[in-house]
Amino acid sequence: MIKDYEDFKKFVFQTTSIDLNAYKERQMKRRIDTLISRNKFPDYETYSKALKTDKEKLDEFVNYLTINVSEFYRNPNLWRTLENEILPDLISKFGQNLKIWSAACSTGDEPYSLAMVMAKLVPINKVKIYATDIDSQVLEKAQDGVYGANSLSGLPKEYKDKYFEKMGDRYFKISDEIKKCVDFKKANLLKDSYPSNCHLIVCRNVMIYFTEEAKDEIYRKFNRSLVKDGCLFVGNTEQIINHKELGYDFDELFFYRKV
Repeated sequence: MIKDYEDFKKFVFQTTSIDLNAYKERQMKRRIDTLISRNKFPDYETYSKALKTDKEKLDEFVNYLTINVSEFYRNPNLWRTLENEILPDLISKFGQNLKIWSAACSTGDEPYSLAMVMAKLVPINKVKIYATDIDSQVLEKAQDGVYGANSLSGLPKEYKDKYFEKMGDRYFKISDEIKKCVDFKKANLLKDSYPSNCHLIVCRNVMIYFTEEAKDEIYRKFNRSLVKDGCLFVGNTEQIINHKELGYDFDELFFYRKV
């Protein structure tokens, strides 16, 4: 019997391996209550039963839960810093075969942006981006590589012209040569193992939804995944106040170097 939100959190963990305790409770509970109400279920119990028997409903729930908002080259000034300062420095230290992880990659806008920027700096056959997300639906969309015009609004024209084919009035398809640079996999940041020896980890506009304890744990795991002098690139609302305690030096704004 699922009587309240506490019971529902246990059910979600058992069913999806998503630990809702790691998310800010007031914010997440409000989102879930809105979804339940929109689907015209009276309580957690009846909604849980629907999730058990209806895969479409379960997929919708996970997709809604993981808050997928993304766009190419988001916050262009930070991408210019990455392109002009951070990546050239990493290439000079570690060579052209950088190991790059796009964590919580959503619909693929971010890892494809990384691939295009890297292809400007090194031969494209040396570009390999490892991209992960918890949501199977967004990974399918990422692998399709078709995007609305709004997703590309901040992308520099040179990349748009070179790597996208227009499909009708409103859609663009990314080139196969960039798609081949990105390896998409399903992974849960709170539960699954992390790749090792990364030179760059990009995880942006995701941590704001987690509790402080969950954030610190993920930042520590990112730190262990990086090589010494490797870099973590975070979102423009995600300044890490206790970065020294977590094993980072402050590099440029929103770029943190492992010490």
